[in-house]
Amino acid sequence: MSRLPGLDLMRAIAIIWVLFFHAQILGLGTPSLAFTQLGWMGVDLFFVLSGFLIGSQWLGSCEKEASPSFLSFYLRRAFRILPAYLVVVAVYFGLPSLRETKEIQPLWQFLTFTENLLIDFYHPKAFSHVWSLCVEEHFYLLFPLISLLILKRKSFSFTLSVCAAVVMAGMAWRGYVWLDGLLPIKEVEEGVGNIFQRYYERIYYPTWCRLDGLLMGIMLALCKIYRPAWWRAAMEKPYHLLGLGGVLLGGAIVLFQDRMATAPNVIGYPMLSMALALIVASAASTHGLLGRVRIPGIATIATLSYSIYLSHKLVYRYIRVNFHQLVDENGLATFFLTAGMTLLVGAGLYWLVERPFLRLRDRLLAPHKTETDATNLSAQPAS
Repeated sequence: MSRLPGLDLMRAIAIIWVLFFHAQILGLGTPSLAFTQLGWMGVDLFFVLSGFLIGSQWLGSCEKEASPSFLSFYLRRAFRILPAYLVVVAVYFGLPSLRETKEIQPLWQFLTFTENLLIDFYHPKAFSHVWSLCVEEHFYLLFPLISLLILKRKSFSFTLSVCAAVVMAGMAWRGYVWLDGLLPIKEVEEGVGNIFQRYYERIYYPTWCRLDGLLMGIMLALCKIYRPAWWRAAMEKPYHLLGLGGVLLGGAIVLFQDRMATAPNVIGYPMLSMALALIVASAASTHGLLGRVRIPGIATIATLSYSIYLSHKLVYRYIRVNFHQLVDENGLATFFLTAGMTLLVGAGLYWLVERPFLRLRDRLLAPHKTETDATNLSAQPAS
């Protein structure tokens, strides 16, 4: 997949959205606006991008090759994800004074990508935003295997129906968990087992509750690969896609005004993911402004997004401890200092770790070189 400015823009918006949200929580000069308060939605945008980009890459290989290389796919993912991730894990466990909070989940959970399934949300945990990377890793592991089994049917409608069925199963499961286990304690806001703790542990973090965005992205990829005529027709109407996506996004935002309610937990996540999928599709079209205009700096932010995602809370902690007077007295200066240092540290991690391993991967896997990789990881609040 050639690099598209619209998708770079989506990726940049996603990481900036999340960074604003976390900075606001920590009081680092970010204005308390609706945009920043909804920053957790940036994760869902990352999920849609992941489903679309990785889905297009893998499904494209399946369409062209009788036996696509699982080994090549998994090695490419490993080289892409693990080096920078393991460096940051080493920092968190080797230099505990740099953590944003004292407590952290056990090391083995980070090494096995099970942190999101076992997290104790009652006590704030360092590096908790890695939950979304766990979701993506589970997706990378299972998607190629499951897709080959489904695609043996050679039926586009069947494959699309399976994706839709999984989305509906997620709605049913979240509804059950909410009505059976969370609604009865909705008024319990303090102490162990309070509603916020249980919400994040049982609905927000677990992989099986957060597949909506990935599946919506995969459905876009299915249309692109297996129904090219449909895809071309859609790409000719980017503003229709953007308008419909905007309407659905507005509806999702209204629903999520009260996250501790039945409707957002059942239908809110698929509505949000569908809205973002339509906006991503619009951004993928070169017939619209989103997909045609290259904004200076956006491609750089998109390229650095994974390294920024991994390291940003370490930066936030450093600023909070070492510039506390500035933080308390000058919000504007704090905002620019936070933005600059976050970008600088993310760039350092990218150039020193991430990029060298990507180059090594391309040399080692040159015979199996596939389309341009997606840069699409996420971050999410710990409160």
